[in-house]
Amino acid sequence: MRINLNFITLFTACLLMFQTVSAQKTPSDQQIKTKVDEYMKAAVKFEPFMGTILIARDGKPIVSKGYGMANVEFDAPNNPQTVFRLASVSKQFTAAAIMILQERGKLNTSDLACKYLKDCPATWQPITIRHLLTMTHGIPNINASEIGSLRGLPIPMEQWFEVTSKKPLDYSPGEKFKYLNAGYAALGLIIEQVSGKSYGEFMQENIFKPLGMTRSGYEDPLRIIKNRATGYRQMPDTPITNLPYREIVRMYAAGGIYSTVEDLLLWSNSFSTNKILSKKSIDEMFTPFKEMQPDIGYAYGLWSSKQFGRRRLAHGGNATGFITYIAQYPEDRVTVIVLSNNERGSAGKINDVLSAIVFGEKYEIPKERKAVTVPSSVLDTYVGEYKFQYPETNYTITNENGKLMLLEPGFPKDEMFAESETDFFSKTYDIQIKFVKNANGRVTGVTVYQADSTLYLNMSGQKVK
Repeated sequence: MRINLNFITLFTACLLMFQTVSAQKTPSDQQIKTKVDEYMKAAVKFEPFMGTILIARDGKPIVSKGYGMANVEFDAPNNPQTVFRLASVSKQFTAAAIMILQERGKLNTSDLACKYLKDCPATWQPITIRHLLTMTHGIPNINASEIGSLRGLPIPMEQWFEVTSKKPLDYSPGEKFKYLNAGYAALGLIIEQVSGKSYGEFMQENIFKPLGMTRSGYEDPLRIIKNRATGYRQMPDTPITNLPYREIVRMYAAGGIYSTVEDLLLWSNSFSTNKILSKKSIDEMFTPFKEMQPDIGYAYGLWSSKQFGRRRLAHGGNATGFITYIAQYPEDRVTVIVLSNNERGSAGKINDVLSAIVFGEKYEIPKERKAVTVPSSVLDTYVGEYKFQYPETNYTITNENGKLMLLEPGFPKDEMFAESETDFFSKTYDIQIKFVKNANGRVTGVTVYQADSTLYLNMSGQKVK
């Protein structure tokens, strides 16, 4: 949930954190601009947000603006031409590349992936390209320690494949969905094998150049990229700090694209013009493999869901120092893009609010959180383990000398501060939790809100111990 692998994004934020604003139906462009300005001033002050946003209707920008610094040390401000690492927003580009190859008769999404992967292990034989696209393949992620001694940077994908292919599958292909980067890394290898070009070359020649996306590309840490933002970390009331570049295992075709809000609008517009893909391919790309929750399912590099009663195709990204999110409402011809270079930014939540403004829906303006004192005896009632089915993880809650502590596997223990007797927030991460009680007042579970690009709808965990 706090991890930097990109699962899904948060659609709603903790209602106690905000000041409610009344909804207004079908606002004009000027009304949208006014409300966005009001909201973003509060987001910059209290989140704190830094980055760029773009809202477009009928393919044309209504708002396109930068906030804060692209580079603090040089006083270089963010603007609509600032280049950001997209992280998992990249997945939709990889999916589109597969669809391009399918249209050219080079492969089919129903093909077995091993047909295009050298030295494919026996356990991978049932996996299809569609399984890879929809994250129903079962291939596990690996961490840097499992890679062993590196043969270079960026991490050679052949080395990643050697290690990953020796591990057992997490589950049988097609059995269930699990958000992992591994399948998209394998898709990158397939694109290279089938096209005879490197992943970056294929994307440049077949997507970025045809669409005029001149500030987009496949990231090379050694390349000089003009107007590239630096990734930072800052929470409210804390100093901003640098984050060194870190090569993240498996980013590649799962998260290696960089771009700007203006270029991403060109990309979004291409789906209505069929400039890159045919309508048939777009329909296949937009169709979820299966629903994970009511009206929510993973398609090809995109989440398909309902928001404000409208179809929404969206994805977030989270890499060192960057939080990103792009949402498209195809039937309404609306696109909302938020790119942040603050690792603790709120791109997903902000995207959701900006969408609400466009459609005249209710939203909340950020305000300062204030901690209150809760008796240690009350904290004792929250102690225990909480299990989440989706995503699959556990929280351990403890009371340590009157401090409520949260532990999630793979992360340091974190203190949660009370806003009320049942509502708590972290000062380390942009995360809030609300304890759920039954009619008898017994604690039965917890609801988690997270405001970066990892998108979960009211993540509900059941108390198991």
